[in-house]
Amino acid sequence: MLEDTKVVSLTPLNDTTYSLILSAPEIAKAARAGQLAHVSVPGFLLRRPFGICDADAKEGTIRLCFEVRGDGTEALARVKVGDTLSVNGAVGYGFERIKGRRVLFVGGGIGIFPLLYAARFAGESTAALCFRDKSRVVLAQDFAKICKEIFLATDDGSLGFHGYAADLVRELIAEHEYDDVCVCGPKIMMQTVSEVALAAGLDCYVSLEERMGCGVGACLACVCQTMLGQKRVCIDGPVFDAKEVRWDA
Repeated sequence: MLEDTKVVSLTPLNDTTYSLILSAPEIAKAARAGQLAHVSVPGFLLRRPFGICDADAKEGTIRLCFEVRGDGTEALARVKVGDTLSVNGAVGYGFERIKGRRVLFVGGGIGIFPLLYAARFAGESTAALCFRDKSRVVLAQDFAKICKEIFLATDDGSLGFHGYAADLVRELIAEHEYDDVCVCGPKIMMQTVSEVALAAGLDCYVSLEERMGCGVGACLACVCQTMLGQKRVCIDGPVFDAKEVRWDA
């Protein structure tokens, strides 16, 4: 659905990353974990897709977190409280396929954002949050309030586990019992983590990211390749069963 939302707050999380809270009563009521919000950024024709980081139906708000990576997100980082943003949401299929209660959420960099809302609905959630270095760590306290356990990892070892996401996940799976693994982050990270999870006999779900045009499945700009043929990330995803994804395509 399309909704004209109001900016409630825009808070920097570090030098390039922001938390944006929007008054969006209808989207907040409809939002499911893992779905997208397709935001019209002032001055740009095409909307920008963001995973919904959190939603509060009672307050009528949604939270989107983003990193400035281009002109569009730079413009979004300049919005003011009270500004109106047109949002198409909530879009796509999220983490509805999760069956188990003990869920390991694995996020890499900005890929952690849509996992926060998903963790609210897991019976017993564990978060493994992976970053380049300690200066890039965000939302750790938010996850700690929701999850039973939280583990941090950095590529350079400046904080927490020293190593890549797949290495941390391999250790966690060996030491703990999980029913499902949910992953969002860089493509190579999702591939390697899903390989570890599937090899351990666990169900694994990945939230894919592709450039999007229309956000309603018409333009085919966000097509990805799966074992079942071409799928549109905007409406067939963004969350897919890792067994279905063709990582080599």
